[in-house]
Amino acid sequence: MARPLQCAPYARDHSAINLHGNAATWWSQAEGAYARGNVPREGSVLVFKASGAIPVGHVAVVKSIVDERHVVLNHANWSRPGMIETSAMAEDVSAQGDWSSVRVWYAPTRSMGLRSSPAFGFIYAPGTDAPQQPAGASDSFQAAFATLPAQG
Repeated sequence: MARPLQCAPYARDHSAINLHGNAATWWSQAEGAYARGNVPREGSVLVFKASGAIPVGHVAVVKSIVDERHVVLNHANWSRPGMIETSAMAEDVSAQGDWSSVRVWYAPTRSMGLRSSPAFGFIYAPGTDAPQQPAGASDSFQAAFATLPAQG
């Protein structure tokens, strides 16, 4: 019987980041190999820290940027084992606006998750420098969220 798809192989296959192992180790593995930062960029990988709810961390690929506090993610194994989610909203809920605490769309409740998850930040594609200023987008959060397809 095949094992459910995990987030790390999914992120590796859908980004330009070639790291292996538990998702929580990607941040330290990326040091010196990839630019890292706390500003989202399309194609970057958001790295979540290990916590009680996500013991090996989590990684997700940034599909698009809505505004400096909202991005759309593609990822696997978040809402249920092996489930691939495209166009999942994520919200920076950190007090500093640095993406150190994130809430993510949770398909079983068809809403933003109730808990926030700690995150390291973003790993950027090779040849890409870390952005110096917050990235913005012309679409509003409400408009982008309303156009997301139902998942589940």
